[in-house]
Amino acid sequence: METTLLLVEDELTMLETMKRFLEQEGFHVITATNGHEALDIAGKRRPGIVVLDWMLPGKSGIEVCRELRQSGSYGIIMVTAKSEETDKIVGLELGADDYITKPFSLRELASRIRAVLRRIEQKPDENLVLERGDLFIDQARFQAIRGGELIPLTPTEFKILLTLAARPGIVFSRLQLMRASMDEEFMNYERTLDSHISKLRKKLEIDPGNPQYIQTVYGFGYRFGESK
Repeated sequence: METTLLLVEDELTMLETMKRFLEQEGFHVITATNGHEALDIAGKRRPGIVVLDWMLPGKSGIEVCRELRQSGSYGIIMVTAKSEETDKIVGLELGADDYITKPFSLRELASRIRAVLRRIEQKPDENLVLERGDLFIDQARFQAIRGGELIPLTPTEFKILLTLAARPGIVFSRLQLMRASMDEEFMNYERTLDSHISKLRKKLEIDPGNPQYIQTVYGFGYRFGESK
């Protein structure tokens, strides 16, 4: 089935170049040139992936990313000329699944889109719901519920949580968690994982500074608390 992809870019020449290439790669591409238009189209068309420029007129890519994440389970890839690590962390903590810096090759963009799609579309065990204390992790629906309240997670955050919660007390290295949740394209950027862990804790933990679910094992990696 053809994947609908929303490209959000105010540079018309670049927008048309990306659109033409990605259509040749088999994607159904729709476009927007500003943040307000992007949110309107996303709400109506519900694309599987949103490729979102950081700098947009009217409403910034960061604002759009935040609002998209609150309103649905889109795969989001931020595109920007910014290259500082802190900027990448900001985008990831707001809910982006990946981050690509201009200039980039169109083949790299297509590869990253497919990597995010693999994480979103990976088929879970439909009969398995993990129960960890007051936390329920529903693999069929890609949902985590704590105390009866749905916790909004990105696809990557959900995969990290599921990997850890499936084996409480077992320590996973950063590399193991990256392989389980982010595919081979991301193996050289460990801070990406740390950013997802930080965001996951803020959503999941009662006291993120003293985590009971996602625990750090210094010098090794992370584990899910055995008491949960």
